[in-house]
Amino acid sequence: MNQQSEPDSIDWGPFGRPLFEDPAAQALARVGVVDVGSNSVRLVVFDGAARSPAYFYNEKIMCALGAGMSQTGHLNPEGRKRAVSAIRRFAALAKGMGIPPLTAVATAAVREATDGQDFRDEVLRETGVKLWVIDGREEARLSAQGVLLGWPGSYGLVCDIGGSSMELADLAEGKVGQRLTSALGPLKLREIKGGKKAIKAYVRATVQDLHRDMNFETGMRLFLVGGSWRAIARIDMERRSYPLTVLHEYRMSSRQISMTAEYIRTSDLTELRGRCHISDSRMSLVPLAAIVLKELMRTFKPKDVAVSSYGIREGMLYEQMPRALRERDPLIEACRFAENKDARLPGFGRILYDFVKPLFPRANWQRKRIIKAACLLHDVSWRAHPDYRAEVTFDNATRANLGGLKHYERVLLGLALMNRYSSKTTSPRFDPLFAMLTPEQIKEAEILGKAMRLGAMLWLTADEQPGTLTWHRKAGALTLRLTEHARPLYGEVAEVRFNALANALNATGTVKFGG
Repeated sequence: MNQQSEPDSIDWGPFGRPLFEDPAAQALARVGVVDVGSNSVRLVVFDGAARSPAYFYNEKIMCALGAGMSQTGHLNPEGRKRAVSAIRRFAALAKGMGIPPLTAVATAAVREATDGQDFRDEVLRETGVKLWVIDGREEARLSAQGVLLGWPGSYGLVCDIGGSSMELADLAEGKVGQRLTSALGPLKLREIKGGKKAIKAYVRATVQDLHRDMNFETGMRLFLVGGSWRAIARIDMERRSYPLTVLHEYRMSSRQISMTAEYIRTSDLTELRGRCHISDSRMSLVPLAAIVLKELMRTFKPKDVAVSSYGIREGMLYEQMPRALRERDPLIEACRFAENKDARLPGFGRILYDFVKPLFPRANWQRKRIIKAACLLHDVSWRAHPDYRAEVTFDNATRANLGGLKHYERVLLGLALMNRYSSKTTSPRFDPLFAMLTPEQIKEAEILGKAMRLGAMLWLTADEQPGTLTWHRKAGALTLRLTEHARPLYGEVAEVRFNALANALNATGTVKFGG
């Protein structure tokens, strides 16, 4: 289905016409990015046409290029060999995938090392990849743009921690403002002489300098970007027995961070990293990163903390997006993309949304987008075995790489899709996740799922509305009015599903035809 050929008369509602088949968006398919950091070297190949970053390929090598630089001034020799080997492999992979030339950037270690230019020359000579060295302010800007990829219109402070540096960037009205860089990367910190006391004193003084120079309003959100922050978040989940181990959009309070820092300090790190599936090289940096995070919280006093899995690499993808695509809701565009690729009747999600929305007259814009997302995804898992289809849809919704979704919204979306496929939604495996929802949200997911389950029985074409639902809450009356064209579709199964929806609404159901 070519969305761009749809007639102008179609009302696309508050979410606008899909853009993923626009030529400017299609040009973002298979975008290859290499990030040469102080600790790791990573290749990510995005399918960027969907607005939420789809990771076609993702590989990381822990090279520790910046290890020992404070003493030698040079890149770590072993890390340098590993980095060149990794980039050589990445270049070969990119060629095999047929993607355009890789965009490759290097950050603190390469820009500060006395042999940084020699390393860049070697990489170009051996792999054909040209490394662009970016300064700290540019690194901060790209990391902040990665946050905007997942949260358009964000406000707050983006903090990106790498191996050798830590960057801050201010976000306001969806734009990147003031940017600062510092030497607070854990590879740098562990080379400070004088033990933990000296490290803490250095961290405190540096963070206070950053706070003085950064016009940050107390009570704003702090977005955490970087592998060490994600490792701390994963440990926080372990400490709390948190049921949904999706790092993107994970929230932590100041108290939780303080408790987790103490948990890290008193734990056997080898045993802890095994339980949390964190690499040994990453885990060795976590205690130092925890010191920095505690000081950030004490000094900047943000209202809350959100973990972002999107950073500099996603910021490079955002850089290439046309403005119209940047401004779109990443959740809705990703769901549209999934519907177009996997649903049996692409485009019906829009019809289904119009069909079910009278049941949610009080829904605000945030809730409407969850309803819209559910309708777009209602049929993308049809290939799964019928016995497991409900579970598959729930897993897909809760664990998929979707931007712009709070954790409870993932569960709400997943539960609605479970109700779309099954009237049985209790499961010991999922009950801890359902506990993240209020009773009202669980009921809302049931109503939405049952409404989609009914609507799926009534499809005609991707651009024809089979009928309308009218719900009078006070009167306890639900009316389904079907067109004459749709009358043959209302069989025994559809009747059962309509009655189930009416029961969920505590309403008396009536079916009318014509008009």
